[in-house]
Amino acid sequence: MIIYPAIDLKEGECVRLVQGRAEDKTVYSRQPAQVALQYEQEGAEWLHVVDLDGAFTGSPKNLEAIKAIAGAISIPFQVGGGLRTAEDVERLLEAGAARVIIGTRAVQNPEFITELIQQFGAGKIVLGIDARDGKVAVEGWVTTSELAAVEFGKQMRELGVTRAVFTDIARDGLLSGPNFERTKEMAEKTGLKIIASGGVSTVENIYQLKSMQSIGVTGAIIGKAIYDGKITLAQALEASR
Repeated sequence: MIIYPAIDLKEGECVRLVQGRAEDKTVYSRQPAQVALQYEQEGAEWLHVVDLDGAFTGSPKNLEAIKAIAGAISIPFQVGGGLRTAEDVERLLEAGAARVIIGTRAVQNPEFITELIQQFGAGKIVLGIDARDGKVAVEGWVTTSELAAVEFGKQMRELGVTRAVFTDIARDGLLSGPNFERTKEMAEKTGLKIIASGGVSTVENIYQLKSMQSIGVTGAIIGKAIYDGKITLAQALEASR
């Protein structure tokens, strides 16, 4: 199972929000590329990067920081946040991202996902499923739709998506453990390879997610828990192996 240390970017800095609220911001570093390099040196195989300004505004805003990350590391990373056009996607892939994560636009316009897969290949496109009480949230989690998260996942699987980041918003940034039940349901019912996100904070959490590998849970994103010292990246990587 792959551990994805998270780098959340806001105004070029590494930050963490609680449940996606812009006003609940903690700045952890003003050097995102250094943080990325440190994760690589500690053994990370992948990184998860989020452009929070992009998520709130609807277009990528931290391109320079993302380019700096790409220039500092040799491991692959995925990026999400505010990707609404094929040009946005192309720009990020050219900046060095190995994969991009599409959430809001996929909800608003499913055909967009089909077009991206045709243009860039399914391996470059990851679905972002952000759920609040089982319903899909969009636009930086500000708006909750009436679309059931599992049904959305199934629909996207039929369009050719193979992988998704699944976040239970109620758990994000609270270090309270992921929503295992909903994560399991998402993997079993959609057939997507699921990267679990939100609340992963202990070695036990990782073991529990790892036990779901056979149904398609392939990774876990860890952000605040590493910054706050609840778990080290080394411990997380060891548990994942």
